[in-house]
Amino acid sequence: MTERRRTEGRRGVPEDEARHASEPAADGDGPADEGAKAGDVRAGEAVKAGRAGKATDASSKAGQDDGAAPAESGAAPPEPEVGAAASDTQSGAAATGPDADGGAGATKDPLARAEEERAEYLALAQRTKADFENYRRRAARDVAAAGARGRADVVRELLPVLDNLERALESVDDAEAPLAQGVRLVHSELAAVLSRNGVEAIDPAGEAFDPNVHEALSTRSENGTEAGVVLDVVQRGYRLDQTVLRPARVVVSA
Repeated sequence: MTERRRTEGRRGVPEDEARHASEPAADGDGPADEGAKAGDVRAGEAVKAGRAGKATDASSKAGQDDGAAPAESGAAPPEPEVGAAASDTQSGAAATGPDADGGAGATKDPLARAEEERAEYLALAQRTKADFENYRRRAARDVAAAGARGRADVVRELLPVLDNLERALESVDDAEAPLAQGVRLVHSELAAVLSRNGVEAIDPAGEAFDPNVHEALSTRSENGTEAGVVLDVVQRGYRLDQTVLRPARVVVSA
């Protein structure tokens, strides 16, 4: 039994202490049993100390493991690299550029968009109305001018007929003859039709010569008459609404 205690004591104590415990006393001082008992006491104390040390090591190791786990679980995420942060910032800035504006436009208030469209359509309608009014007035002027040109052409064709009727009346000896009366009637009817359509005769006898409405065929001197006065009218002229159809052919004093 003493040997077994010694063996167990050697397991938990250092080699020097176990060797010292197993060695017998050098001298023969005292009884051998007392030395053995002292060795057993020292061995038991060494065993207890070894067990206590093992328990302390185990508890400290468990504490280190438990402390490391929360630290690992609560560890902060690694900070991003500087290049990655810069690229993220640039991409965010690009996202707030034209695309961001387009997104804002897409989410515009429907009422504001409707008001803008109403203003655009109103301006378009006003411009269209003004253009149509200008076209209508221009078309009316063109129609009136075309009608005036048409009437002027017809009157020019009728003026020689009126001149011939006048010559016929001048050449009649008997103004009361039935033929002369018939010619006079036709002449008066034709002159009335032309007058109703705005045709006026130009008879400038005794007036100052006007090159805009007169055509001088010749000149002659006459006592008591200033120069530039119309002496005789060879052929009467005609105008239509301030438009000269034919100038009056006259003789002017020199």
